[in-house]
Amino acid sequence: MGRLLLRQDGEEGPVSSALTLVRLASENPLDFCLGWAILNGRCACWHRLTSRGECVMRVLSVLTGVCAALLVLGVAGIADAEAAAGAPTFAKDVAPILYENCVACHRPNHLAPMSLITYSDARPWARAVKAKVLSKEMPPWGADSSIRAYNNDASLTQAEIDTIAAWVDGGSLEGNAADLPEAPQFADGWSIGEPDLIFTFLEPFTVPADGTVPYSYVTVPTNLKEDVWISAHEFRPGDRRVVHHVIAQVMEDDGKPATGEVRLQRDRTRARAEGASVGGYVPNRIGTVYEDGVAVRLPAGADIEAQMHYTTIGEVVEDVSSWGVVLADPSETRPREAGGGQVINVRFDIEPGNADYAVTANRTIGQDTYLATMMPHMHVRGKSAKYTVTRPDGSSEVALWIPNYDFNWQLNYRLAEPIYMPKGSVIEAEFHYDNSGNNRFNPDPTAEVHWGDQTWEEMMLGYYGTVEGPVTDTTTGQ
Repeated sequence: MGRLLLRQDGEEGPVSSALTLVRLASENPLDFCLGWAILNGRCACWHRLTSRGECVMRVLSVLTGVCAALLVLGVAGIADAEAAAGAPTFAKDVAPILYENCVACHRPNHLAPMSLITYSDARPWARAVKAKVLSKEMPPWGADSSIRAYNNDASLTQAEIDTIAAWVDGGSLEGNAADLPEAPQFADGWSIGEPDLIFTFLEPFTVPADGTVPYSYVTVPTNLKEDVWISAHEFRPGDRRVVHHVIAQVMEDDGKPATGEVRLQRDRTRARAEGASVGGYVPNRIGTVYEDGVAVRLPAGADIEAQMHYTTIGEVVEDVSSWGVVLADPSETRPREAGGGQVINVRFDIEPGNADYAVTANRTIGQDTYLATMMPHMHVRGKSAKYTVTRPDGSSEVALWIPNYDFNWQLNYRLAEPIYMPKGSVIEAEFHYDNSGNNRFNPDPTAEVHWGDQTWEEMMLGYYGTVEGPVTDTTTGQ
């Protein structure tokens, strides 16, 4: 640096040297400050020899201030670098949290609008991720886990929230690739893994560009030649933009081939296959994977009858939806059978402006079983939901409490420890609704609201799932 400045010759030397320093200020602040010290010493003599010294000294005065600022910034940069050395990184600290709780949805070609699997995926969304986890909007979870534990609880611990916040505040560093855990592997478009069997619409369903689409019933054949046990199932919309929800029932073989005919009512001549299921659909719902040793039986020749609720989006859409199922391991002994049902109340009148209207429903259990899952369904006025189990001896316990129901996240809550329900037990569901102007999702606080199919109406459906217990358990209740 010194040789660069000292070799400037003649009267223009210091001016050229000053301009060199201006360039160095942007390229290398430390070289700039060293050069400033050398040049400042030279100009103390040179100022007495030329009338242009005043101009150059003014330049040096400015450069002196720049150097001081750069020195301060340089020290701060070193401090930031030292601080960053201890900050969380994506590879070591953040990726494990995302892989465990987020990427089942936040991956390519799935529910979420962006992937969070790689650093390059996540880095542009770092501040948004921090904001969502601090507000506890993400990952979505509505149940009060202090009541009891759920094995699909995706909510983050406070330590995990703090780690993500510190990662963003520390510069969202990538870290050492050697620290990155192996990314989860997914089947494209499915959350249950690669299905063994896929059942698909026989014909596309045409959704018009506008207007209200009436509930439509579509039959899809399974073409099963024998009974099978399935350990997972999932509904996959052909076009998520138009599929509002789906309620599917498995029907016994009636000896007639299924057609692509669309009906406006259920086929009342057909019998439902007791206990069989291939899963329904609500917005942002992933598939169902049963615990080891638990499965659902699908009978030979069964058909799927699906109630399809479509919404219009301003353009004509052709929807071809499917169900995928994973077969249970045939080497295992007969699995514990999963079943379920619903509690329902269709008779309610929610007054205009009522901010806390309660609706209840219950169902008596006809045989010894275990309560395993619950999924409340309301529309946009839904406020809270509670499930309670009361046994014949009068003992009762809360199985699920959702203090802030969210129509956009209708989750299926899976109990970590299923609740034993001897024959005669009662499942009661109590749902509350907010029809006031304080509910920002309320389409019309002045309306009296009744049961109805459309989102601006309301429903009270308390779905639940059961599972057989070991033989020793169903007799002892343990």
